[in-house]
Amino acid sequence: MRGILLYEGKGKQLYASETEGELIQLFKDDATAFDGIKHDVIAGKGELNCAISSFIFEKLHTAGIASHYVARTGSIEMRVKQLSMIPVEVVVRNIAAGSICKRLGLEEGLVLDRPLTELFYKSDALHDPLINTEHAELFGWATREDIAFMREAALKVNTELTAMFAAIGIKLVDYKLEFGKHGGQILLGDEITPDGCRLWDAETNRKLDKDVFRRDLGGLSEVYHEVATRLGIEIAYQA
Repeated sequence: MRGILLYEGKGKQLYASETEGELIQLFKDDATAFDGIKHDVIAGKGELNCAISSFIFEKLHTAGIASHYVARTGSIEMRVKQLSMIPVEVVVRNIAAGSICKRLGLEEGLVLDRPLTELFYKSDALHDPLINTEHAELFGWATREDIAFMREAALKVNTELTAMFAAIGIKLVDYKLEFGKHGGQILLGDEITPDGCRLWDAETNRKLDKDVFRRDLGGLSEVYHEVATRLGIEIAYQA
């Protein structure tokens, strides 16, 4: 049962639940880009993201990676542990794309010799600026030990997800992760969906993620549905 609305973001809502320490996370059909400047509502997107994120969290749990995920409880909602969020995002890059190309003048598609982890301060108003461990520690966002744990966990996630997507003909280009604390333990939080991952078809490099929306490359629900289908996820909604 959903209680009161506690938080609403661009793509999700968080509600109180009847169980102490747990929340209901609801996925919206909203699609946004450029810190919310571009916005649309796309039928079925919430269900697709909920299904994909639930599937991935369950796979990571099997691999021993702890997250806030408890269970999927509806077509667009999951039950999660309540976290005190750490305002530092960890981005893992396997292939150069997006902001790193603009910052460093790299060619999109450059395969990195090893996975690169980057830290960003979570703030739409500041456009999520790039930071380092010293920033996080000095300004009280996270301890040095927290950051080390988050980086290590992010690389474990990378090992699992890279193999999972490679098995279905998809390159995991990059993705962002968010973390929070529950009872003193750092857990993976938020979501893992094509909203926060760059996914390219392994043969053609065709975009299978939110860049389709950012760059007006076609129907977003169609490519998200393709990702779900390749993963073997059954979706009630048909694009």
